[in-house]
Amino acid sequence: MSAEDLDNYETDAELALYKEYRDVIKLFTYVVETERRFYLANKVDFNVRSAGQDVYFDVRLSDAWVWDVYRSSRFVKNVRIVTFKDVNVEEVQKTDIDRRAVRNQKPLPLANGEGGG
Repeated sequence: MSAEDLDNYETDAELALYKEYRDVIKLFTYVVETERRFYLANKVDFNVRSAGQDVYFDVRLSDAWVWDVYRSSRFVKNVRIVTFKDVNVEEVQKTDIDRRAVRNQKPLPLANGEGGG
């Protein structure tokens, strides 16, 4: 395998990962970023702990998806993150359209009275 083939393989894998992320983000409530990983999760339990004079974060995720191009299965039931580094937790901002799509609800009617899809 040439260097170009390897580069093309990695580029294709990263593009596939991004497309998967774009498809699954609607299923999750939180985005969790650490120095090493990026997660989507539906439940986050965030705790600040101390060990002597040091402070660390103990984060538990349930019903999660992990951004990792090398994993064959990115859906994870439970994740535990223990780190001294920064952790960022954000609630995903979903539009009304995204919420209806996730819950398989009928779309709102259009202005002309017909269904939206």
